[in-house]
Amino acid sequence: MRILLSNDDGVAAMGLATLHNSLEGVGERIVFAPDRNSSGLSSSLTLDRPLRVTEHPSGFHSVDGTPADCVHLAVNALLESEPDIVVSGINHGANLGDDVLYSGTVGAALEGRFMGMPAIAVSACGKGEQGFQAAGRVVRDLVLRLKDLSLPAGTILNINVPDMSYEQIKGVAVTRLGHRERPEKPVKVMDPRGKPAYWIAPVGKEQDAGEGTDFHAIEKGFVSVTPLQYDQTHHATLSQLSEWLGS
Repeated sequence: MRILLSNDDGVAAMGLATLHNSLEGVGERIVFAPDRNSSGLSSSLTLDRPLRVTEHPSGFHSVDGTPADCVHLAVNALLESEPDIVVSGINHGANLGDDVLYSGTVGAALEGRFMGMPAIAVSACGKGEQGFQAAGRVVRDLVLRLKDLSLPAGTILNINVPDMSYEQIKGVAVTRLGHRERPEKPVKVMDPRGKPAYWIAPVGKEQDAGEGTDFHAIEKGFVSVTPLQYDQTHHATLSQLSEWLGS
């Protein structure tokens, strides 16, 4: 098995190193990751300049672009043969609910699926070593079992692991995305030249976080596994729109 690894926290991130180590012996691991933190870039591609690739002594490759750039470039230009699976992570922090719309971790996995490969995104709901180690063991378990799962076209798995040791995890829950409240307003600051600038505020609190959601699973100590699709068509509204336009 050839496994393409990427992330959005950058090539030097602890989560990526943990992911790489956790998949030792599972297959050939190939790393293409951004050269810096690229969180929040979703599925964006760099179209206004060429991309540069650097190979590091570790064997990892960094790209001066987005997470999706890394997967796109690796699969379409740099690898002699295509990987069997794309694994993105381990993200430094949760990707729950509406987070997936912004997440570069999810964006890298989606790009792999665009290229026709099964893909998963994995996030640790904490930033300590304990959470990363637990997430590494979880993703190893799931990758080893993935050969028995045939996902529909255009579907990836979004995995979130609670911030606890592997032994403390209560199990795995198949979930839907929850939803967050509207975020706070951006924070206005003044730069050294007296000009206004703005920090985007943190994400909103959980709003739809009941039983069956990814939020609820994490709160109860379960790994959350959510199938995501890149077809964002709201199919139930098609007939309503047809009637409205027809009138």
